Amino acid sequence: MSDGQHHVSAKRYRRELWGWLSYAFASEVFVIVSLTLFLPICLEQFARDNGYLLPDKTVPCSSARGTADEDIRCVVKLGWAWVDTASFSLYVYSISVALQAITVISMGGIADHPPHRKPLLSAFAILGSVSSLLFLLLPSSSPSWPLSGLLAIFANIGFGASIVVLNAYLPYLARAELASSVSQSGPPGSLDADSPEYAALLSRTTSRISSLGIALGYSSGILLLLVTLIPVTKMQGSTLALRLAIGGSGAWWAVFSVPAIFLLPSVSKQNEEGIVSEEQEGLLADVDANTSSPRGPRAWSAGKEIIAAWKRLGTMLRWREIKRLKNTFRYLAAWFILSDGFTTITSTALLFAKTTLHLPASSLILVGVLTPSAGILGALLWPILQRRFTWSNLHVIILLVSLASLIPAYGCLGLFFGASKDGSGNGWGLRTAAEMYVLAVYFGAVYGAFQSYARALYAELIPPGEEARWYGLFSITDKSSSFLGPLIVGIIADTTGNIRYAFFFLVVMLWVALPVLWGVDAVQGRLDAQQYQAQAVDEGRVVLD
Repeated sequence: MSDGQHHVSAKRYRRELWGWLSYAFASEVFVIVSLTLFLPICLEQFARDNGYLLPDKTVPCSSARGTADEDIRCVVKLGWAWVDTASFSLYVYSISVALQAITVISMGGIADHPPHRKPLLSAFAILGSVSSLLFLLLPSSSPSWPLSGLLAIFANIGFGASIVVLNAYLPYLARAELASSVSQSGPPGSLDADSPEYAALLSRTTSRISSLGIALGYSSGILLLLVTLIPVTKMQGSTLALRLAIGGSGAWWAVFSVPAIFLLPSVSKQNEEGIVSEEQEGLLADVDANTSSPRGPRAWSAGKEIIAAWKRLGTMLRWREIKRLKNTFRYLAAWFILSDGFTTITSTALLFAKTTLHLPASSLILVGVLTPSAGILGALLWPILQRRFTWSNLHVIILLVSLASLIPAYGCLGLFFGASKDGSGNGWGLRTAAEMYVLAVYFGAVYGAFQSYARALYAELIPPGEEARWYGLFSITDKSSSFLGPLIVGIIADTTGNIRYAFFFLVVMLWVALPVLWGVDAVQGRLDAQQYQAQAVDEGRVVLD
């Protein structure tokens, strides 16, 4: 390759990297502003605006607004069933995550087909952003208010599926950056792609790009949260103010997705410079290999790819494969529990703050700002502590999970150390806004680091060369479990009438994962993954079919 072509490749890489970062900047606001903050609150408010107080179910919930009494229960009728208003958003979230998991599994083969990757990303970005925007057109006084749940489901599916497609670009960007740096610092072939040095450098490069995307996404979410603080404060946390915040996240998502769609690469046999990049050749080779038969290449079909995706998932989950990679699957079992646990802590804490602590919307926004801000600091601080004390990735994760379990445990204490009988003081055990702010910072510092280390440890336990397939299983495990926690918390809230009891469930949930983590042998897991890949090569296959 000539020097001029090296320059073109570096220029193309920077353009595509900015496209990738642009979508991270665009979409992450939905998580920070809507999914983890305003959406559950808004859905609860939609239900409350149409609900009635127990036990007679004749007095509107709005008549008790602002009353600081944990014994007051508000229910809304959906079809033939009466549902606690605090549980409505949890049920909606559970359904959305279950459908998101089905979508992610089904679209895996389509996302791996390069010509359809960008259109798929665009379609899910449109689905998610438009669904968020439509909250602006649906007042809680409308007879069609239950559609708010449907919009929330579509928005969450759009976000989750688009992020899976976005992550498919990450290995390409990392290899493209290395190719660009090698071409500028040394002659071609100066760094062997099969060498341990190249593997380590590729791992660090992938982590750096991924971390940059997370940091940029967190920054955009914090920025929009500060903007939404103005209308929410002035409108005293009304349903309209919450709808404006969710609609604003949809508008942000849509606007900043535009440069991503233009800048991300479109794979074709001939690019604009008349050069087919090495990455494109690899992707196209994978497509040819996966779409062939004994009689030659077969026509690509979305329906066939969906069926094939479910078949491939079944193959990976065979007992024979699980035994060969027992440490990998043991870690996936722990991840199944932990990903649900951390997500449920977030949603439960916000609903608890609104329905039990009766924090105003402005205070909830402050919680939403403190958590991701502390997450950025935690992601930077924990690697320093790891180097200082020479902890392994597994030991850091175990420590983080142990620290996270103290949050719901502290909330449980509120049942035993409440306010005194004479009414003096608030007691302790998550009963005041100040406690909520402190725990938001604490949780953010733990959760930000946990997300980073969870991906890093998993990278050590998967077969080399099959990263996309196994990270797909990693995502599926996350999505397939994330509806269980909110569902059980919703049932606890409905059954007991006090969402605080759900903290006991969250403590047990995290503690159950700890012995599973202790059973993971990371060193043996790496050896098993390498042997697994070596055997795959000997058998003439790179992926399991």
